[in-house]
Amino acid sequence: MNKISATILAYNEERHIGDCLDSLRDVADEIIVVDSGSTDRTVEICKEYGCKVRTRKFDGFGAQRQYATSLTTHQYILSIDADEILSPALQDSVKRLKREGFGHRVYSISRLNFYCGMPVKHCGWYPDRQIRLFDKRYANWNLRDVAETVIFRDSVRPELVDGDILHHRCDSREQYRKVTVSHAAMKAKVLAAKDESIGVLTPVLHGVKALWRSYITNGGIFEGKVGREISFQAYRSEILAYTTARRLKNKV
Repeated sequence: MNKISATILAYNEERHIGDCLDSLRDVADEIIVVDSGSTDRTVEICKEYGCKVRTRKFDGFGAQRQYATSLTTHQYILSIDADEILSPALQDSVKRLKREGFGHRVYSISRLNFYCGMPVKHCGWYPDRQIRLFDKRYANWNLRDVAETVIFRDSVRPELVDGDILHHRCDSREQYRKVTVSHAAMKAKVLAAKDESIGVLTPVLHGVKALWRSYITNGGIFEGKVGREISFQAYRSEILAYTTARRLKNKV
C-alpha cells in the first residue's frame, strides 16, 4: 500500500477544518498543518485529529505550501486548504491509487467552488483544475505570493483524477470582498516588481477585461445574482491590484 502525506494551509478556519480533516481520515497517512497564526480553535481542532501542526508567519501562498511540503514524510503529497473537502468520489479515487499504485508523477483534480454555500459552475470557477497530488521528488510549489502553482518538468503530463475538491470560498459576501482585497494587494506587489509600465487607464482596462471574462466569456450571466456579484468583484479586484501597483511604482 502506497502512502500519502496531506498538507493543509490554515488560518481561522474552525468552521470548516473539521469537515476537511474528516474527508482525509481514510485517505492520508499523515496530515501536516501549517497555520498562519489562527486566533480561533483551528489549531486545537487539528491537534485533536492527530495532525502535525506548525505555526509560520504567512509570507505568500507559494512559500507557505512549499514549506508544508518540506515537513512531509511520504513521497506523494496531497495539498489542500482548510476550507476544502475531498468529495466521496475523490476519496475513492485516491484510495484506489494508493492501493493499485501511482502510475504518474503529477495529478490534476477538478475543484468545485462554493459562493456563500452555493456551488458555482460558471464565472471560470469550474472545473478549475488544480495540481494537488504529486510526487515531491519531481514537482513542488513555486514561490509566487498569489496564483501559486506546482511546477514540474515539461516531459511530465498531469493525469486527471475522478472526483472534486469542494472549496468553500466564502461564507458571506463581506468575507469574499475581504479575500479579493487581500489577493489584490498581493498581486499588486507582483505587478509593481515587473519592468512593465502601468498607465492611467490600465487599471480600468484590466478591470473591464476581468468583468467581461467572468460574466460573458465564462458564463457568469447564467448564475444570476451570484454571477453578477462574483464578476463585479473580479472587476473591482483587478482595478485595485493595478491601481495599487501603479502607486507603488511611482513611489520608487
